[in-house]
Amino acid sequence: MTTQDTLTIAGHAYSSRLLVGTGKYKDFEQTRAALDASGTEIVTVAIRRTNIGQNPGEPNLLDYVPPSKFTLLPNTAGCYSADDAVRTLRLARELLDGHDLVKLEVLGDPHTLFPNMPETLKATKTLVDDGFKVMVYCTDDPIQCRMLEDLGAVAVMPLASLIGSGMGILNPWNLRLIIDQARVPIVVDAGVGTASDAAIAMELGCDAVLMNTAIAGARDPILMASAMKKGVEAGREAFLAGRMPKKLYSGAPSSPTEGLITAGPASGGAK
Repeated sequence: MTTQDTLTIAGHAYSSRLLVGTGKYKDFEQTRAALDASGTEIVTVAIRRTNIGQNPGEPNLLDYVPPSKFTLLPNTAGCYSADDAVRTLRLARELLDGHDLVKLEVLGDPHTLFPNMPETLKATKTLVDDGFKVMVYCTDDPIQCRMLEDLGAVAVMPLASLIGSGMGILNPWNLRLIIDQARVPIVVDAGVGTASDAAIAMELGCDAVLMNTAIAGARDPILMASAMKKGVEAGREAFLAGRMPKKLYSGAPSSPTEGLITAGPASGGAK
């Protein structure tokens, strides 16, 4: 990739197209090591599950993941209504001295963690009106993705498959419809299981990939973080390069046959 190929979200340019969560690691030391291995610049923080100062006396994530090095992306994991999500992000803004870039997710079901889209749309409007720059976790429905964009979301984040499932991209066709109509970055959020999933998302034309469990839940999270970095970079380069057309078969060999030296008819000898 060229140095000019940057990811721009809410007017800020980033060189990495991999966004990484900070949950599910064994401790904050491992969290930081995985983030460093991934090369990420944007990290998500579940405000309702992670201490960033709201619980004095407890270990603070910000001691290991400082805002001076990473762009923090407070999220509303665990919220099941627009009101809860809005309240959570207003708390995050207070804790982070006016920080306004946030990730909204309003869940509809505790078993699948599938988004509740009516509540998500409601919360998006409230937060945008309140001055937040909102990145939104949502279904892979092209119509609702467009609605989120029209409400003022700075990035739309459709799931590839269920959160934490590791099932990869189950509906690439919907993602392409979303990408083709988008005027803001499209970030695959949820379902990535391994580096090839991340590469496929980028090859489809997604602007970035966000993941947590795929790294934290790996046997070696640090090594997987490094693999995910390479997968995102390779997929982006392949997208920019433009793949060859798929063909059932081809009559033209990959190496030209014109001008090859061929054996002529045998001369002399017995007939």
